[in-house]
Amino acid sequence: MATAEDAPSPELVKQEEDYLRKVHPTSEEIPGCMKLFDDFLLCNVISSQLKSLYRYGEMATCTPKLEEFKFCMSLKGMHPEEKRDVWIRRRAEWWARRRTHKSSEDVWDVRTEPLQNFPPRKIDPAISIETPRTIE
Repeated sequence: MATAEDAPSPELVKQEEDYLRKVHPTSEEIPGCMKLFDDFLLCNVISSQLKSLYRYGEMATCTPKLEEFKFCMSLKGMHPEEKRDVWIRRRAEWWARRRTHKSSEDVWDVRTEPLQNFPPRKIDPAISIETPRTIE
């Protein structure tokens, strides 16, 4: 899955764990293996593949969804609370890693100040500045 150099910082993982514990307060809140298997199967249907081909120019890889399902199956023998803790830790690491990498939303640079003269003002010489604009 992730290499040692890919490991997210412990602070980010802790933030994500705290958030996930609030969002998933009980063991019933985490997704079951059937839901993860359904997600894997849905990834392979033609509509998902075509959407990926349209958006990214390549077919969707469903391996991460299969890995999630296999991970869930490996937790079957655990106590529900222990299973929840392990699942939250794994998801927190995933979210922390995702936060540190580039995103498809990183297209635009954030401006610190507004552009000069944008949008450009077009002054119509036929409109007098003294004439008030009213809606009739």
